[in-house]
Amino acid sequence: MSEFTYAPATWVPFRDREVIERVRRITREEITRHANPAFRISVIPDDEVEFLWITDMFYRIKSAADEGRRIVMIVPQPVPAYKKLADLLNRFRVDCSHLHTFNMDEYADEEGHIAPVDWKPGFGYAMMHNLDEDLRPPREQVHYLSDDSISSYGSMMEDLGGVDICYSGPGWTGHLAFIEPDSPELPKDLEEWKRTGPSIVTLSPFTIAQNSMSGPFGMAGDLAAVPPKAATIGPAQVIAAKARMDFSAITVNGSFVSWQRFMTRLVAHGPVTPLVPTSIHQILRTDYYISETVAQNIEPDWLHIY
Repeated sequence: MSEFTYAPATWVPFRDREVIERVRRITREEITRHANPAFRISVIPDDEVEFLWITDMFYRIKSAADEGRRIVMIVPQPVPAYKKLADLLNRFRVDCSHLHTFNMDEYADEEGHIAPVDWKPGFGYAMMHNLDEDLRPPREQVHYLSDDSISSYGSMMEDLGGVDICYSGPGWTGHLAFIEPDSPELPKDLEEWKRTGPSIVTLSPFTIAQNSMSGPFGMAGDLAAVPPKAATIGPAQVIAAKARMDFSAITVNGSFVSWQRFMTRLVAHGPVTPLVPTSIHQILRTDYYISETVAQNIEPDWLHIY
């Protein structure tokens, strides 16, 4: 077969072809190996990812309740599995008055105005509706990004003694929350970037394409339905958390197709850089869980082409 080489398209954020080729070749057997023992990579069956995540949240909330202490979480949205978490909390009658949650991001319009909490496709709307009312934390302990809260969002976490756990998963760009690699609002220098707090950012075209396939926007590829900007926590909040769990398990409607198969390798085994925001986990104490499907080798599927 003839050789044909080319550079990535100019709008691809991370463009180092040598690194791209190296991580592309990382096999299922090699993917869990990392020089930092505190960055713990595990490959688990696809159907155990949700179970592990929800039971971890339940364990942390219930343990804190039993011990009479506060628990502070940064959480992604929207997550249908939170209904299962609420069911566990309801069944075991876990008093969540000690729980503080911080949504990690929220959509914003072209002028940077953050979506209201009662906008149904938004992330603020998604919280707490399935938990029995007598078990819910006070409404003021369910924190979400808004025009009023964004300037003090980071300090609110600090005032509570810091975040106990940050849950996340990489987007198609390698973003963490809506910390995008190509947002003009974010610094490019790594040390300055690490100190960045909550911000309004311009969403990557890749993120808009990714999210246009999600339920709130009809799963129809409607690019115009996804807002152009977002509010997000910053790298500083991820770094300051006492514990982190990151998950790579997204496939296309349960198939073998997954845009995370490549990005997971770049996130876990490429350079630590603002061009791949989730790569920051490599120098932190993080539990990184990869589904078996996402961990599979990246190989051409000639059988289905010819």
